Amino acid sequence: MDAEGLHLNVDYVGSCGIVLSPEQKTALQNSLVILQNNQKFNRVFFWGKILGIKGDYFIAQGTGDDEMVDRKTLYSLDCVTWGLLPQATQAIREQCSVVKGRFIGDPSHEYEHIEIKRIGEGDDATEEENTIMIKEEDRLAAIIAQVDEEVAVVPRAAYIKTPHGTVMKNRSFEGLAVAEAGKLHNYFHFREPLRLPQKSLLEKADLEKSIDFLDAIHEDIPNGSWSLKFERGSGLVTLQSQLWPGMAFYHVPHTPKFGYMYVGTGEKNKDLPFML
Repeated sequence: MDAEGLHLNVDYVGSCGIVLSPEQKTALQNSLVILQNNQKFNRVFFWGKILGIKGDYFIAQGTGDDEMVDRKTLYSLDCVTWGLLPQATQAIREQCSVVKGRFIGDPSHEYEHIEIKRIGEGDDATEEENTIMIKEEDRLAAIIAQVDEEVAVVPRAAYIKTPHGTVMKNRSFEGLAVAEAGKLHNYFHFREPLRLPQKSLLEKADLEKSIDFLDAIHEDIPNGSWSLKFERGSGLVTLQSQLWPGMAFYHVPHTPKFGYMYVGTGEKNKDLPFML
């Protein structure tokens, strides 16, 4: 969700159960402007909030020239002071995948994981215990990266890909028509495409290269992992993820207003395939 006009944009996802207190809105509105100037970001987004046992993490992201690749993630415990999260490398993600349950709310907290390795074969085999300490800060970075990959959504044509491969905001985007806003194939995952490169030339024939460079969410598995609804009277369209409860996306048809925000515990709904 774009930090510019945050106090107004948050209300768009209010019907999804996502709210911020007036004090939090005011603090975020001011601190994100300062953050953008200090870090020299082109744009700053308020990503959302991860609820912890002792405290909550407020998450923001800043972008450079390429809005999809050149992106840094920061966190705050008080909506005022921001700290930079480490890059969520594949090694960090694999290491953090063994941690279950709620976040504590303390970046310095360390989880203890005991890994048992079997050495040798047959009757001579022995087991060796190896204790691994995992920082909550690393786990936070890993979860945010996973949420971004799986449920961060943008409308079709909201971003364009230049001939040089840079992804940037489409200044000509005026919003989806009401009829088109009700179709899932007009919403894309905002990350590197996974399914698009595997499609045949025939399937790609009707695609426009500059705007259809991402994966559409209507092909997500399991089918039914997205809930789309229109707000009566306002025409507002909201999308909610069943895979990551707490992720909500909004778009106002015929306007360039759109965004997403996550407020949840950072836990994935792994039972979704059995619920549909």
